[in-house]
Amino acid sequence: MKHILTGAALAVAATAAQAADELTLQLKWVTQAQFAGYYVALEKGFYEEADLDVTIKPGGPDIAPTQVLAGGGADVTVEWMPAALAAREKGLPMVNIAQPFKSSGMMLTCRKDTGITTPADFADKTLGVWFFGNEFPFLSWMSQLGLATDGSEGGVTVLKQGFNVDPIFNGQADCVSTMTYNEYWQVIDGGLSPDEIVTFKYEDQGVATLEDGLYTLEDNLSDPAMVDKLTRFVAASMKGWKYAEENPDEAAEIVLEYDETGAQTEEHQKRMMGEIAKLTAGSDGSLDPADYERTVASLLSGGSDPVISKAPEGAWTHAITDAALK
Repeated sequence: MKHILTGAALAVAATAAQAADELTLQLKWVTQAQFAGYYVALEKGFYEEADLDVTIKPGGPDIAPTQVLAGGGADVTVEWMPAALAAREKGLPMVNIAQPFKSSGMMLTCRKDTGITTPADFADKTLGVWFFGNEFPFLSWMSQLGLATDGSEGGVTVLKQGFNVDPIFNGQADCVSTMTYNEYWQVIDGGLSPDEIVTFKYEDQGVATLEDGLYTLEDNLSDPAMVDKLTRFVAASMKGWKYAEENPDEAAEIVLEYDETGAQTEEHQKRMMGEIAKLTAGSDGSLDPADYERTVASLLSGGSDPVISKAPEGAWTHAITDAALK
């Protein structure tokens, strides 16, 4: 049972609560282990210890993190770098302030009975692709392979894939987009064995772009009070991520506590957390400039229709992580 607070203790608690700085984080997708570090930091009191009152907003198919950030609905958002850089070029001054994910979890999962064994076999096949900003790495990859994406002969037909893997089962697509920690397992759970599919990880193909970075608006970085708040937020979040890596089952259970939809299962979240830990491993939260340059190079290689038209300037900073990691 929770202790009954005296009037004096309540007053002290109220004062402390008022003193905590409010910060809102917009997630890229629904509540799941993909974001475990933030929920762990919230549940374990790491944000509270940093004098922060953090609100975590789940995402979803109808929520664009960049738009939420632009509209003032969040101070920080979790976003993939291709979408962030594309938005920046269009006038939204998003800046990467931390990069908890070191590796990409994105891949194409294909049925072997379609005859696909290498990327060269994609020609004249139908590939399921997520849009809403998630298509950018795929389009860059196809451009590098010299494959048109308009359905013309010798190219590929792009199926705008919903956020499920149905097309690989109902014959609509030969391959579908999957993440190592989520949709791949939906394919397996749906009845296809690992021996019946072939996967192409963007990381292995040399076209991986940075995923799940933390972004804020440029103006926030000229406000000393906001910089201080962001620094404390990143430090506490990375503490949450490292705890999640070391305690994956507990982290998954914490995520389940915050899943208001009740749609997630313990088995799936624990499996997901195991895969997520592989992607955050090796990151202390600071952006590796080499990873950034690889991402930009991939996005610029889109042929006549690149994701971005020129190398961005000011799209990331070490100012926050340098201070947070002291």
